[in-house]
Amino acid sequence: MLYIIDHPIIKVKLSRMRNKDTDSKAFRSNLVELSELMAYEVTKNYHTTTFPIQTPLGPTNGYRMQEKIVLVPVLRAGLGMVDGFKLIIPQAPIGFIGLYRNEKTLKPIEYYCKMPESIYGANIIVLDPMLATGHSASRAISILKEYKPKTIKLACIVSVKAGINEVQKHHKDVDIYVAAVDKKLDKNGYIVPGLGDAGDRIFGTK
Repeated sequence: MLYIIDHPIIKVKLSRMRNKDTDSKAFRSNLVELSELMAYEVTKNYHTTTFPIQTPLGPTNGYRMQEKIVLVPVLRAGLGMVDGFKLIIPQAPIGFIGLYRNEKTLKPIEYYCKMPESIYGANIIVLDPMLATGHSASRAISILKEYKPKTIKLACIVSVKAGINEVQKHHKDVDIYVAAVDKKLDKNGYIVPGLGDAGDRIFGTK
């Protein structure tokens, strides 16, 4: 299922990220803050268990997450979303998938994969700011399904319908969370109007 997180503060922060005059430092900080807000929605349907705690005035029930959660950023741009999600789920271990896009075919090529032992049977949240062609996200999800997780959710900032359709075609069981659905892809497979190359803008490489 597709969830579009239509929140006014997210819109404001995304507008700052879209602006070509926003420098790398401001781009990163807005991405972290936006990701933190998204994390509330992405984790909303997870379950908790109760345990006894003592407040200064008496006993009550506390709550902890019932199920394992693992964050998996798609390198390199997905790293920019990790800090925001970790602020909300500090106990979540992190796995990594490295994919780069063949500029001619626009197909993803895997170059790195490292997962924590707790990945098996966990609730995985895949982090990738841009859902463009959908090929990389779909490939990442296919890799993660080999670990037999309980659920997989995909969290992205900017998307287009083509990318959403590509993921849904291959992974109907994966919920997709996005902050915006943009107009189209250009001839090079970049989102328009988008926000440029997220990796370059996060790390200041261009």
